[in-house]
Amino acid sequence: MLRQWLRKAVGLDPLARTVQRGRSRFLEGTFKDSSAGAPQRNGRRELDYRLYLPSGSSQRDSLPLIVMLHGCKQDSLTFAEGTRMNMHAEEYRCAVLYPEQSQHSNPLRCWNWFESTSLAGQGEAALIAHLIDQVTQRRPIDPRRVYVVGMSAGGAMACLLAVRYSRLFAACAIHSGVMYGAASSPAQALALMRDGPSPSSIERARQLVSDASEFAVTVPTLVIHGDRDMTVNPVNADQIIAQLKARVEELADNPSAGPLLAHDERRLESEGHTYRQQDSTRQGELVLRKIVVEELGHAWSGGNMNYEFNDSNGPDASRFILDFVMAYRTQRASNFILG
Repeated sequence: MLRQWLRKAVGLDPLARTVQRGRSRFLEGTFKDSSAGAPQRNGRRELDYRLYLPSGSSQRDSLPLIVMLHGCKQDSLTFAEGTRMNMHAEEYRCAVLYPEQSQHSNPLRCWNWFESTSLAGQGEAALIAHLIDQVTQRRPIDPRRVYVVGMSAGGAMACLLAVRYSRLFAACAIHSGVMYGAASSPAQALALMRDGPSPSSIERARQLVSDASEFAVTVPTLVIHGDRDMTVNPVNADQIIAQLKARVEELADNPSAGPLLAHDERRLESEGHTYRQQDSTRQGELVLRKIVVEELGHAWSGGNMNYEFNDSNGPDASRFILDFVMAYRTQRASNFILG
């Protein structure tokens, strides 16, 4: 894996410079959002990011885009190194975008997935969505193959974006995350992570999902969680799947498509590590997949243990995610609309 990270500001900023490392590029920049309602940092609406373009890519390409949302106490660099996603991007021939939360917005660099503005598809969620849209337009990206992936707080934000900006994404993956809309304050967020959603929070989330259903589409989703996670209770994985199943049924516009079928859970092994997998399909097509990794705590499965929140003693979550999401593409390029 390439180790020499670029430190200069490059990217969408007109003043940015692109530095090429070999034939691959890892670009660093700051996205400045002039749209109304975007959150402000130091008086400006902006979001730092890094973008990986695999070797041999050029403006003539039309690459899939993996959007990677880090967890608390992480940044784009440590998340890229821990997940080894750039290394995989060479094999799968995809670009990887790493939005980076600012310590001005959250001292622990957590995405503020529980804030009312984000829950409504505005604020921080809109800022990330606008960044994705700009990168898709200005880089050699196929808008029909944009995928959102997140870990922990980033997983919660990925779930939120897949609900509020469903037409932007062909598929989603959530590692060690929580369902959309079950918390609307820091205290509720901590309780949700510790114990899972309460009946009242599930009902609140159901109403928020229903409110977000206009013009929405189904986003196939992979959920990964460790069964020894002491930071985000594994019950949250079940609740994410339950929420998404209900949403798939609500969005079904063709009654003849039949019900969403949950298949029996299978106990499998990958590289000597055991995990449990359950799929939900409609007319034979995979819509939802849940993977519970045995003996895994709050860490990226199969990650680089030189970085916090990664555990090499597990199946390769990055490969699982890429195999899952890249099987999908949207029917047509999305016309981006602020939620």
